[in-house]
Formats: sequence, C-alpha cells, structure tokens
Amino acid sequence: MARKPTTQLEDRPKSRQMGALRGLVPFLKPYRLMTLGALGALVLTAVISLILPVTVRRVVDGFMENNAALLDEYFAAALIIAAALALGTGLRYYLVTRLGERVVADIRRALFDRMMGMSPAFFERVMTGEVLSRLTTDTTLILSVIGSSISVALRNLLILIGGLVLLLVTSTKLTGLVLLIVPMVVVPIVILGRKLRRLSRENQDWIAQSSGDASEALLSVQTVQAFTHESQSRARFGDVTERSFLSAKERIGTRAIMTVIVIFLVFTGIVGVLWVGARDVRAGDMTPGEMVQFLIYAVMVAGSVGALSEIWSELQRAAGATERLNELLTADDPVRDPARPVALPRPVKGEIAFQDVRFRYPARPEVSALDGVDLVVRPGETVALVGPSGAGKTTILQLLLRFYDPQHGAVKIDGIDLRDMTRDDFRHAIALVPQDPVIFATSARENIRFGRPDATDAEVEQAARAAAAHDFLSVLPQGYDTYVGERGVMLSGGQKQRVALARAILRDAKILLLDEATSALDAESERAVQTAVEAMAHHRTTLVVAHRLATVKRADRIVVFDQGRIVATGTHEALVAEGGLYARLARLQFTDGQI
Repeated sequence: MARKPTTQLEDRPKSRQMGALRGLVPFLKPYRLMTLGALGALVLTAVISLILPVTVRRVVDGFMENNAALLDEYFAAALIIAAALALGTGLRYYLVTRLGERVVADIRRALFDRMMGMSPAFFERVMTGEVLSRLTTDTTLILSVIGSSISVALRNLLILIGGLVLLLVTSTKLTGLVLLIVPMVVVPIVILGRKLRRLSRENQDWIAQSSGDASEALLSVQTVQAFTHESQSRARFGDVTERSFLSAKERIGTRAIMTVIVIFLVFTGIVGVLWVGARDVRAGDMTPGEMVQFLIYAVMVAGSVGALSEIWSELQRAAGATERLNELLTADDPVRDPARPVALPRPVKGEIAFQDVRFRYPARPEVSALDGVDLVVRPGETVALVGPSGAGKTTILQLLLRFYDPQHGAVKIDGIDLRDMTRDDFRHAIALVPQDPVIFATSARENIRFGRPDATDAEVEQAARAAAAHDFLSVLPQGYDTYVGERGVMLSGGQKQRVALARAILRDAKILLLDEATSALDAESERAVQTAVEAMAHHRTTLVVAHRLATVKRADRIVVFDQGRIVATGTHEALVAEGGLYARLARLQFTDGQI
C-alpha cells in the first residue's frame, strides 16, 4: 500500500482562501513598471473588447438607414478597433509572459539559495526529492498563473463587470433576467471550488512524494540492484505514481463537472433571455442592432463566467504551490548566523574547545550522541578520535562544522563560540575529508579545485601529488580534465578518497578534519596518504576519526569515545598499557608484536 507523504510539508495548515498568492508580491515588486505595463495593456484590450459590440450594433442598424457613407465609416471604425485590440493583446502577452518567466526564475533562485544555506538538521525533516519537486513542479504552476491565468482572469473579470454594466445600459429588462442566472452559477463554483482546492493540494503532495522516492532510488541504484530490490522499488514508485494519478483524476473529474454545470446553466439562461429579447424586437421595443449588441455582451459575460470558473481551480492550485514555496522560503532553520557576528581573528591559531557539550540529533531525541564532552585541542596538535560505531566521533566533526548546535555547552575555535560567528567565517578555516567523499559530475581537476576555486593548475596537481592521486589521474583518458561521472562513478572508492583528500590539501586550511579518510585505500596508497597527512599536520590542528588504529598510532593524542562520552585520553602506548576499551580494540586489530 502506498504511503501518504510524511514530511512536515503535509502538516502545514490548508489554505482556505486565495490570500496565499500574496506571497508572490515581494517577487513582483522589483518589476513594477513591467507589471503596470501589463495591467495597462490588459485594461486596454478589455475596454476595446467592450467597445466592439457597440460598433457591431451601429453596423447592423446602419443597414436600416440606407446611408452608404455612414455605413463605410462604421466598418472603418470596426477595423481600427480590431487593429488596436490585436496590438494590445500582443503587448499584453509579451509583457505578462516575460514577467512570469522573470518572477519564476527569481523564485527558483531564491529557493535554491535558501535551501543551500539550510543545515543538515532541516533535511532530517524534509526530503531532498520533495524540495526538488517544489523547485520544479510548484514553480511551473506559478509560471502558468503569472504568465497566463492571472492575466486571463483579470481580463475576464473586467469584461464581466463592464459587460454587465453595458447589458444594463442596453436593456434593463433583459439584464435583470440575466442576473437571476448568476446565483445559480456561483453556488456550484463555491461548493466544488472547495473540493478542488483540497484535491489540488493532495495531488501536489503525491507528486512530491513520487519525486522523493524516485530521487532516493536513483541515487542508490547500485545498492538497489545489488540487493535485487528493483521490483520492490518499481512497485513502490508505481504505487505512489498511481495514487498521484488517481488524485489528479478525481480533481479533473470534479473540475469537469463544475465546468459542465456552469456552462449549461449560463447558456440555458442566455437562450431564455434571447427568447424574451426576440419578442421585444418583434414588438418594436428594441432595434435589431441593440438585440445583436445585447447578444454579444451576453455571450461575453457568459464566456467570462465560464473562463473564471476554469481559471479558479488553476488559481487554487497556484495558491497551494505558493504556500508550499513560502513555507520553504520562510522555514525555520535551527542553525542560524547571529544578527551581530563576531569575526574569527586572523591569522587563525586553530585551537578547538568542547565545553560540557551535550547533544541529541533532532531525528533521535531519545538517544544521547554526546553526553558532557570536554575536549581541548591545542593549535597544531593532531588528535585521533576512536571508539565503537555510534560512540560520537563523527558527531564531534559535525558540531565543529556547526551542522548542528549542541543542546548544552559550547563549541569554540580560538576561544570564540561558533554561535557567535557566521558559518562562512569559521568554515573557511576548516578542510574536511568525509567518510563518504562527494565527487561532483565534472572533471577531476574541477573536483580538486572545489577546495579553492582560485587555485592554479599547478597548485591542483601539487595537491594531487600530496594525496597520492597524481599517478592514477595522469593516466585517465584526458588526464586531470577527464569527466568522472555523476558522484564519481568512473572512480574507485579509494580514488574518490584521494581526490577528496587532494581537495582538502588544496584548501590549505588551519584545521583539518579527517573522517575515515583512508578507509577505502589499499596498504600502499594508505601509507602514501598517511605520509602526506602527517606532513600537512605539522602546521595544522588535525582531528582524525578512525576505526583502523594503525592510522592513528602516531597521533599526538588519542581520545577514546564510548556511548557519547570520553572514556580515555593518551598516546597509543599509554592507552595500550592502561588497558580498557582502547587496549581491547587494539588487540582485535593487531598482533601482539604490532601493539
């Protein structure tokens, strides 16, 4: 059975009105002149459309006057008005469509910029695939509305109001009959419109869910195939997609029913009104031209009502899309830069301090990841963090990068609390080699240069040599300029780690964080990389997370974690002699002679 979307986006309050579209106003403000121009063209075309029936009436009645010159003038006036209508419509289309594209581009950029600054704590609650859905599907809806629907809706609203006024001027009696039809049309719009709003929102949520599932499965396609999970993944995606289709089918059916009801009621009423009007013409109470004019206005009013009923559902969907985008744009990030930040003093010394730090991950509040951790790393010191999986080692690095804030205590660099600085400021002083290296879909050279975008090719190659990556990069088809594929699929696990290490070396930061940086390397490459890391560590503060104790034996200090607490600190020899957890881990990994 398909699961209902479960992210926080589902928990938001449902929109009861079109007011959510006010969220587009900040994006329209920079383009006031273009907006006013589009509105001016819209009003112009609406007014010209309302003038045309008057011209037609004069042409029809002109046939009765037997005045050829006057008839020619009426036809000439009709052509001029038609030309003005064509030009106004073209101008309106150009301005409105351009405005829509411009605003949606700005919304996409603003949303992407906002999401790029959100902490990992935010993405524990919201799936990346759903954000991508909002970035594409919802903005496409808004483009449709700004570039078409709102313009058409306003034009039809003006024609509806102006048409009703001119109907009243043409024939008060017949207009009264027309107005009796309006309540019969409005009631189904209101009743079915509420249902359409709910169905539109549900449909968008299912689309977002399917996008999230597809993204997750495709990003993990090797694991899915390795465990022969293709059929289950296909079934799950197919189920969610089918639910999305069924939701859309119900929405389309409701909208179709509403359209049928509205159009039937409107044109049934028009037929009845025309029947009365025809009798008035025969009685001499109306001229044939006035009857034709009234007929055209009645059709225009009816068409406007029908168009508005169709556009209403589009506006409702766009209101829901705007609401969802606004929620992402205004989403609360638990990790924020201070209003008045303190600058990290330069040059950076690289002292790190954890003071009585207690931390629980937002997604696992019942489990303590760190429990009262006190740790000071001196400038230039190499400290290894070891312990069982889940002991809190990687959490130390994540708090130091301020991906999360501790619930208690403080994390400091050079004596300044990270929460008092902007994240960009202190992160410039940090280089990271993660356990799962991220390789971008570009060349090997650009992947390394990611560490310092202004680096020269010579500096890139120097960093690659230091990370023992130069040899394998040199023999690639295009050398350093070889495209390595999405997530580096053309590279082995060890090659990815060496590229990531070269990136960190190139960054030349005062603080170096290594999270299992050599776990995927063979013995020879590991030795070469270890030599490079040791050379780097002479002038840098280095934190090394490792399960393989052979990589940390030469660290200045080893800190042993267990269940979120520091249980021992010392050199390799001292900890082995002391016994306890570290000695037990060492016995499992070394022979007696190697310990």
